[in-house]
Amino acid sequence: MYIELAFKSLHDLWRYLVGVLLIFIAWQIIGGVPLIGALVVKMVETGEFPREVSQMIEILGSNLFLFLMLLSFVIGLFGLFIVVKILHKQTILKLTTSRKKIDWKRVWFAFIFWGIISSGMVLGDYYFNPESYVNNFNLQPFLILCVIAILLVPLQTSFEEYLFRGYLMQGIGILAKNKWLPLIITSSIFGLMHIANPEIEKLGYIIMVYYIGTGFFLGITTLMDEGLELSLGFHAANNLFIILLVTADWTAFQTHSILKDNSDPSDIGFMEIFFPVFVLFPILLLVFSKKYNWTNWKDKLFGAVVKPVEELDKQGEILE
Repeated sequence: MYIELAFKSLHDLWRYLVGVLLIFIAWQIIGGVPLIGALVVKMVETGEFPREVSQMIEILGSNLFLFLMLLSFVIGLFGLFIVVKILHKQTILKLTTSRKKIDWKRVWFAFIFWGIISSGMVLGDYYFNPESYVNNFNLQPFLILCVIAILLVPLQTSFEEYLFRGYLMQGIGILAKNKWLPLIITSSIFGLMHIANPEIEKLGYIIMVYYIGTGFFLGITTLMDEGLELSLGFHAANNLFIILLVTADWTAFQTHSILKDNSDPSDIGFMEIFFPVFVLFPILLLVFSKKYNWTNWKDKLFGAVVKPVEELDKQGEILE
């Protein structure tokens, strides 16, 4: 039912091709202007243009870099909403959920539930392996970080959810006329999007198991729950609590967090990569399925996408 909502809008192939291009321009080009502009100003001052993330953070400061980096996602989110409204004549509600209104209780449940688990894992590791961490807390920059993260991280994660589990899931689904292909494609692209993260250099491509596995978990959650609410809550909690709690010199998010992980990244193994994907995420799916009475798994994940009876007239209005 969730994917089929795209049939109630303008869904020609060319619209999705143009839409993806426009969203990319909003996200990567227009959204990148503030960061590039700040780096150019620093280049004029120093005579050098930083090319690596670590260099950018060093000259801009981690809070300013985080703000400018997250800002590109915010601009991308607004660009996506404009594309959906103008190019597809689709409401944000139908891009979000098959329910009559967005279920914010679902968003908050996933946010709080995963926030407790993810924070508990970090604090538990700190308790059992204190030698791997140093106190990174500095009140003033931490408070600034809190403001930036609380305001912008949910928008950053919402952009990724609306793009991959929303726009692309629906678009590929109605073109492929099934549910398994958009699940595989969007989950794989979501994982591959992280291939430029600095973690790859330190951990190797094995970390892609976690990124792609997370994509599959979020995709399955969206299809089974017929909406983005649980995925929106989970993703926001996953990024927000990590940004505030712990950082490391080799991660994508290098922040003024409470703790800094000084452990050797080469020691990261099963618990950090495979345990969430093959143990925690299946448990979460079970919890969600029990709480929200998920049924008919086979059809929701592998069934056909069938066009509803309604047809669109030449102006894109639905004829009941």
